[in-house]
Amino acid sequence: MITTADWTKLVNTWITQALVPGYDGLQQVWIDNQGLIETIQPVETAKPELDTKVLDFAGDWLSLGGTDLQINGALGLSFPDLGPEHYGTLQEICQFLWHQGIDSFLPTIVTTSVGKIQQSLATLANFSPDPSQPAAQILGAHLEGPFLNLQKRGAHPADYLLPLSVERVKRVLGDYSHQVKVITLAPELDPSGDTIAYLRSLGIVVSLGHSLATALQAEAAFTQGASMVTHAFNAMPGLHHRQPGLLGAAILNPHVWCGLIADGQHICPMMIELLLRASGEAGIFLVSDALAPLGLPEGIYPWDTRQITVTQGTARLPDGTLSGTTLSLLSGVQNLVRWGLCSVETAIALATEAPRKAINLPGFSLGQPARYLLRWHQNKETQELAWQRLLPSSA
Repeated sequence: MITTADWTKLVNTWITQALVPGYDGLQQVWIDNQGLIETIQPVETAKPELDTKVLDFAGDWLSLGGTDLQINGALGLSFPDLGPEHYGTLQEICQFLWHQGIDSFLPTIVTTSVGKIQQSLATLANFSPDPSQPAAQILGAHLEGPFLNLQKRGAHPADYLLPLSVERVKRVLGDYSHQVKVITLAPELDPSGDTIAYLRSLGIVVSLGHSLATALQAEAAFTQGASMVTHAFNAMPGLHHRQPGLLGAAILNPHVWCGLIADGQHICPMMIELLLRASGEAGIFLVSDALAPLGLPEGIYPWDTRQITVTQGTARLPDGTLSGTTLSLLSGVQNLVRWGLCSVETAIALATEAPRKAINLPGFSLGQPARYLLRWHQNKETQELAWQRLLPSSA
């Protein structure tokens, strides 16, 4: 059990012989008396003083925790159902995710009624986390809908989909535009591009998804300010040699980030490898797309007015439609390494560094709190990758 004293601060400690995503060679990291990263330098630069605590990583990886930009719920609570009565459960979810290696996340509100969207946003806006407990930070909300293409709605209910216009966006956001960090929409629903420009003026990151956009339509949306693609390959046309579509345009655009679900069900590993190679491993970040049963046993669970069946971490509607997963974000990191699709460094970065960059947050750098740090170790015999929180008791 992790106590409050354990997680608060890792202070006055040198972490040595550590590999850090984005840095060449072994590093040593100084955690100051405030529990903040004060120094990051190659091990050859200077030796730690003998009277300080030293934590020798012996070549293990050091990173920030994960940032999940698309997670639909956990512990039985779906974020579109949020209300004032759920503050306690929301606190439990934040603590649960922290123990899953997640530092921060965007509660994702999928297509539902305008009233429920605004109630969920109001609940998030009024939520006050308990600072005495280790918990993942809520960075804002991700609205996945309701401005989606009917033909690519996936598991989103058709009855609540809306045409895309500035007026309708204003009606959906209401007084809570400040609470929305990312919105997923189908750009072909508004050829004028006015809505993307409006959303960007509010500081909201526009992600394209659940869409039939052509490459030309996608390129126009990127020019207008869209900078992200929601769960690449899923709910959009696949890559085609004559019709590259939304995904083709996104891969070639150096300013666009693509979310990726690495559960082995949403996309087969071969296509993930193709995406990583085509993008040069740049512009990709992992998401969990986890649903409300995350953290619960397998079985049948309610999902809006329908039911989903969870089997081996995959959730489906009764007709077999894939609706999400119940695997954590860091499971995707371990999968990528297990499947041999990329280096350990890249896999870790896709869940820790890349999501932060996608929403303009700093990655592993000076001033970051040490309580966010993870240690990753790869078993030499099995090649399995494991992680643990870096806590004072481990120093």
